[in-house]
Amino acid sequence: MTTNADEPGTAPARTRRRAPAGAAVLREDVTEAIRAAVFEELAAVGYARMSIEGIARRAGVGKTAVYRRWRSKLHLVLDLVSAIAVQGLPAPDTGTLEGDLRLLYELTSRALRHPVASQIIPDLQAEAARNPEIADAMQKALREGQEGVASGIVAAAEARGEVRSGIDADLALDLISGPLYWRSVVIRSPKLPKGYLGSLARATTAALKAL
Repeated sequence: MTTNADEPGTAPARTRRRAPAGAAVLREDVTEAIRAAVFEELAAVGYARMSIEGIARRAGVGKTAVYRRWRSKLHLVLDLVSAIAVQGLPAPDTGTLEGDLRLLYELTSRALRHPVASQIIPDLQAEAARNPEIADAMQKALREGQEGVASGIVAAAEARGEVRSGIDADLALDLISGPLYWRSVVIRSPKLPKGYLGSLARATTAALKAL
């Protein structure tokens, strides 16, 4: 008999895939509630003070529901950070390099300035200086999340003849991602100047064309 690991003694009414007899089924809605609680807990108290007890309380579940999925808060955070890298940002397709960059900056700025993200990212970066596992996960999430989109923008610009073929991909990524990340995450500017994103898109376009 298949049992529900989050509600002992019950079985799901319908399942798409039959689990082995005696296997525990982890409810996806509970998993998502825990993930949401982690983001909220990180934003509220930071990684160092975050606890499984606090996460479980926010999610409205018992601690065992958390431990069935992740064996520690470190593995829970590593899993979430890695998931961010996989999700990434939607690839802009406006038909021009400057238009693509402008849309990318609008999406990225909105994401970085979200109250939860603006608290979590600096905290995890500080923790990464002390924890190599978090450092690796953060680098993977931040780099891959931007790299996939930026490389698509550059490839499209190459195909249109807006930049030269064989452009330095690493330098292009630095030019595309660096300025906005610096202002939004490092110095944490409370508000972007009027017209900043448009000016940044034009300046980055000129820089990429000059490579």
